[in-house]
Amino acid sequence: MRQDVENLDISDVTANWVNAAVLQHQIDERIKALADLSHTPLFFGRLDYLHAPGADKAEGAEGERFYIGRRHVHDADGDPMVIDWRAPVSQPFYRASKKDPMDVGLRRRFGYTGGDLTAYEDEHLSDPTEAAATSKLLQQEIERPRVGPMRDIVATIQPEQDEIVRSGLAGSVCVQGGPGTGKTAVGLHRVAYLLYAHRERLARTGTLVIGPNSSFLHYIEQVLPALGELEVKQATVDDLVAHVEVRGSDDASAAVIKGDARMAQVLRRAVRSHVTLPTEPVVVVRGSRRWRVAAYELQEIVRELLDRDIRYGAARAALPQRIAHAVLVQMERSGEAPDDRVQDAVARNTAVKAAVKAIWPPVDPAKLVLRLLSDADFLADHAQGLLDEDEQKEILWQKPVRSVKSATWSAADAVLIDEATDLVQRTHSLGHVVLDEAQDLSPMQYRAVGRRCTTGSATVLGDLAQGTTPWATRSWDEALRHLGKEEAVVEELTAGFRVPTDVIAYASRLLPYIAPGLTPVASVRENPGFFEVRAGADVVGAAQELLRNEGSTGLIAADARIPVLAEALTAAGLTYLGPGEETTAETRLTLVPASLAKGLEYDYVVLDEPQAVVDGEPDERTGLRRLYVALTRAVSGLIVTHAAPLPPQLA
Repeated sequence: MRQDVENLDISDVTANWVNAAVLQHQIDERIKALADLSHTPLFFGRLDYLHAPGADKAEGAEGERFYIGRRHVHDADGDPMVIDWRAPVSQPFYRASKKDPMDVGLRRRFGYTGGDLTAYEDEHLSDPTEAAATSKLLQQEIERPRVGPMRDIVATIQPEQDEIVRSGLAGSVCVQGGPGTGKTAVGLHRVAYLLYAHRERLARTGTLVIGPNSSFLHYIEQVLPALGELEVKQATVDDLVAHVEVRGSDDASAAVIKGDARMAQVLRRAVRSHVTLPTEPVVVVRGSRRWRVAAYELQEIVRELLDRDIRYGAARAALPQRIAHAVLVQMERSGEAPDDRVQDAVARNTAVKAAVKAIWPPVDPAKLVLRLLSDADFLADHAQGLLDEDEQKEILWQKPVRSVKSATWSAADAVLIDEATDLVQRTHSLGHVVLDEAQDLSPMQYRAVGRRCTTGSATVLGDLAQGTTPWATRSWDEALRHLGKEEAVVEELTAGFRVPTDVIAYASRLLPYIAPGLTPVASVRENPGFFEVRAGADVVGAAQELLRNEGSTGLIAADARIPVLAEALTAAGLTYLGPGEETTAETRLTLVPASLAKGLEYDYVVLDEPQAVVDGEPDERTGLRRLYVALTRAVSGLIVTHAAPLPPQLA
């Protein structure tokens, strides 16, 4: 298939160099999409239908066989050899069961080792004499060592995951899932499915995956290309709102206030405060005639534009045309017959331009936020009834700032500028947005993401128990309201495929303190995993011990302890990577600050000093949530080492 594309000759089919360049780019992208992936088989399953799908199921009708894979593969004649996992005919591979065979006589799973076919396993779903059994190959695939970046899960998608993956483009979905439930993989595979089912529409409108940090995005960046999807963009929230250079930071209390949804109303008031109702008429001179638009008439035009609640910039652009229209009405009454060209000329008249500048001056969003944060009176005027005096003092800068460029902007300030920018000019909306680790966003950050999908849909992924920011969301209903997706369906994944039973049971001791009422994850893995808590243990020795096993090892510690541990590892002759860097056969150890552990996974984990992880956060609840994240990064085994006493919540 790839060679067919490489051999295409487009020299006689393009009318000009522009068409040729576009077509060549499409061909190059197709070749990339068809690239071979080492150790990645073309198919992983087989379905034998009792009857051909869509055919009459009368007695004697012949069945049909399909091989299921990551990609559609056809032979030299164009006949399908492997069916894409996203095709409707592939769905029973994930959904069929002994209770509901979905007209499938046999489901076969194939097992691979290093890309070589080494095993297969059959389920005769329509045979009443065969008992339902847990798939050994499925368990092996789930428990396979994690080396390198995150990979696709198309061979192991579970029925409850498949329902979310195949949900339609029109609706938004929020997935609450504890550690190891596969929510990130489900979100990425939903994007792949939507691109398959609605390719032309999403090619026009675009898709975006939003992650918590660049390390996380680097970790997941190979999943969609492995499924042949190369056009999905990835970004963090900070990337989306990068209108200014962020060089500073806020303390927790200021960041919480700046992230509060009330700030949206403060900004709205501040933007609209620039509009001044006119007190003088506008006089337009054309030739020997003078046309006068009275002040009361101008006021009616301005009030009408304000009442329409359109963007500030759009209303400002409409104002000269409205004034010009009022002049044209007078011209027509006097017997003239002006056309659109005359109206455009009047709108460009010097007097009209001067009036527009005085009534509806341009607003620079960054300068507006700069004034709000540095001018106490200006902030007080527009925060009245929204923020109390203490809250206003909390977000005001202590030292005056001369210009936008010299200001030491924080990440929360950049979000405010993004809100102000949208008040002036509408933000471009995409067809679909995936928001991962969503529980950590502030209301204002939700609004920033929501602006990117006002005309599209969203997949929101997160775990309320893993909210590790002071402004972490309290409920998905609240988060979805700020996102502008109140109608989104909330789904909960509670079956754990990644974290071993003993590890998730230990971590779940924290749930009553960090997320009361949340359903604990129930591990479905047969392998209980390796788990130990060691008092006074050698943390470097524990890492060396785990490195004797196959797969990756993560050493997770409080951020403040990272330099000390880095020196200890170097002294012991152990090479290590930073979070998000790809492991190799030679270097399988990653040193991970607790603040960057979210979303990452390792075969084995050493967790250093749990109490230090808790103490590294502004408050105990946030610290315990950070600890919960750190405890749940292991796929096969966890060693907790501590010299200081453990947090009492783990007793």
